[in-house]
Amino acid sequence: MAVTHEGYRYVLGSVLNQVLLHQSVVGLESKIAMEKYGVKPDVIIGCAGGGSNLGGLISPFMGEKIRGEENYQIIAVEPASCPSFTRGKFAYDFCDTGMVCPLAKMYTLGCGFIPSPNHAGGLRYHGMSPILSQLYADGYMEARSVGQTEVFQAAEQFARIEGILPAPESSHAIKVAIDEALKCKETGEAKTILFGLTGTGYFDMVAYEQFHNGTMTDVIPTDEDLAPGFAGLPNVPER
Repeated sequence: MAVTHEGYRYVLGSVLNQVLLHQSVVGLESKIAMEKYGVKPDVIIGCAGGGSNLGGLISPFMGEKIRGEENYQIIAVEPASCPSFTRGKFAYDFCDTGMVCPLAKMYTLGCGFIPSPNHAGGLRYHGMSPILSQLYADGYMEARSVGQTEVFQAAEQFARIEGILPAPESSHAIKVAIDEALKCKETGEAKTILFGLTGTGYFDMVAYEQFHNGTMTDVIPTDEDLAPGFAGLPNVPER
């Protein structure tokens, strides 16, 4: 979906509910594949920007969790430089920066929030899908934020072992999947970890180059940096 406002063109996609609907094919295929081999995930991890990647992966598993059939641990992973889940507010906000589209209640940093120019790891959207936001608010999943240098470290480790150069967005999920696997190694507990790998990093070679050159930095917004975005949230009275 594209909207035009005062000469600016903004493409809006992953936060919309209908996008999560067709992305759920990813989760359905994952579930069928695991059932074919008699495997059931204990932990499900997805990267979280606007929500389509994460929402698509977890949808069929989340249905089982809501119905009380399973008790999966579901983890949303977002960048520390754009932390809408972990530091945002659950409030009505515009889905687009042009403030043309209808309001949606979601975890948001404010539609005027812009991440640091040094943020090269993708997932730059200011808010989160209303569906995922409600699930997070209701306690059905948890969220973690990670710095981009550790994300690219995980991406490089994955590439060396698996032979796949992952997209920076997917590498957020890879980072936490590695963390969870190392926890199991420490405790001796066996867990099946499912994470989403979508896309490759061949279009992100500049970011990988920055990482290898040592010019990549972690810029985490302060509370003062986030305040202007929150101040611009629409005044919508709660019922």
